Amino acid sequence: MSYIVADNLVKKYGEGETAVSAVDGISFKIKEGEFVGIMGESGAGKSTILGMLGAMNAPTSGSLLVADIDIYSLGQEQRADFRREFLGFVFQSFHLVSYLTVIENIMLPLAIIKAGKKKKREMAEEAMNQVGLSGKAHRLPSQISGGEKERVAIARSIVNEPPVLLADEPTGNLDTKTTRGIMELFGRLNQGGMTVIMVTHSPDCAGYAQRIIKVSDGKLVGYYSKKYANA
Repeated sequence: MSYIVADNLVKKYGEGETAVSAVDGISFKIKEGEFVGIMGESGAGKSTILGMLGAMNAPTSGSLLVADIDIYSLGQEQRADFRREFLGFVFQSFHLVSYLTVIENIMLPLAIIKAGKKKKREMAEEAMNQVGLSGKAHRLPSQISGGEKERVAIARSIVNEPPVLLADEPTGNLDTKTTRGIMELFGRLNQGGMTVIMVTHSPDCAGYAQRIIKVSDGKLVGYYSKKYANA
């Protein structure tokens, strides 16, 4: 049974004859626990699709179900609750707060949950361990490497233990060795049961996914297996 079902998603910007279709009638299904890459040239609609999957960018038409929840039929507050419960986000820019330590950055999503400070710190420490940041808790972002900053961002995205992780070009600013480490980390998170959906233009990164959704000019142009991604 599919965990995520996108049906004829359309996203237009503007109105009338000047309207531009960033996404033009895309449908796909993703199974629970799958690692899926979304590939395409710049401007193909990849990030728009990810924004819709992230309950942040309502489609002009079409529907999107996640765990049988029609997320764009929800009100704004309900949709915010959905994001908090179901989704973790990792972006190309780390979006770390410069004056907060590593562990304080990781704990940010926990500010709104009902749990004691000790429990929240334990959750943050567990996320740190998962991403290989033991011993870096009290360092500031300026005191760690780019790869470590990305790991902080990933730890922050998984501290709530969301079932789905969305990543938008997560290794775009990293060198080859660091990229490999981050992609191996995504693989481990996926093996632990997390559904991972990653936008990337890199065939090397896509090679870590089980399946590729290829888009061009806002349209889905094919599904490809891992064999394609490694080609």
